[in-house]
Amino acid sequence: MSEPVVSKEHAEMAVADGTRMAAYVARPQQHGPYPGLLLFQEAFGVNHHIRNVAERFAAEEYVVIAPELFHRTAPPGFEAGYTDFPAVMPHLQAVTAETAELDTRGAYEWLRSNPQVRKNDISCIGFCLGGRVSFIANSTVPLRAAVSFYGGGIAPALLDRAAKLHGAMLFVWGGLDKHIPPEQRRAVTDALTAHKKNYVNAEFSRADHGFFCDERSAYEPHSARQAWALALEFLRSERAARSD
Repeated sequence: MSEPVVSKEHAEMAVADGTRMAAYVARPQQHGPYPGLLLFQEAFGVNHHIRNVAERFAAEEYVVIAPELFHRTAPPGFEAGYTDFPAVMPHLQAVTAETAELDTRGAYEWLRSNPQVRKNDISCIGFCLGGRVSFIANSTVPLRAAVSFYGGGIAPALLDRAAKLHGAMLFVWGGLDKHIPPEQRRAVTDALTAHKKNYVNAEFSRADHGFFCDERSAYEPHSARQAWALALEFLRSERAARSD
């Protein structure tokens, strides 16, 4: 069977604070309409790995937009190597809950205005920094579902947003991840339980932080394959459960 044909392009959109945000877009070549997906980057930019994830989702018949969350402090197309933390830190520290909300709204409205997207069928996924932003996004706009891969900093700073979550959430953690200790992971799920929110909590015991990325030293292929299958099924089943 032939591989699905995917279109790739760059987009730019206005954000409510007067800035302009670049983004990478991947979509099926056929017209659709299709579900939309916000894809939030790691701390290293909308790099080759994030673009590849966008294309993988496009091959699964999503219209995907990966906004550049560092657009206020870095030039368009910014990327840093996975060991170059000094290059990343100033941009990472500039991403606040407030700027993440603004960027979410900008990218969400871009998807909603796209004729190839089903306007009421938009979800999100994010990795590392993007895992935190995925949680913020789900409390900001009416998403069908949201996936957070090893999103650090949700607990304790963002737990007050648990009551505002729109769609069900899938949390994916690495059991060996020292950046997000077990007590923080429990605090996240405890907050969602307290507010009677729907969620799935998955911990991969042999995986470390960043395990999904095959360009990082932490890549763990068995866990990555299982997590990919889980994320696809979670998004599919949540969309089906809430279909109009």
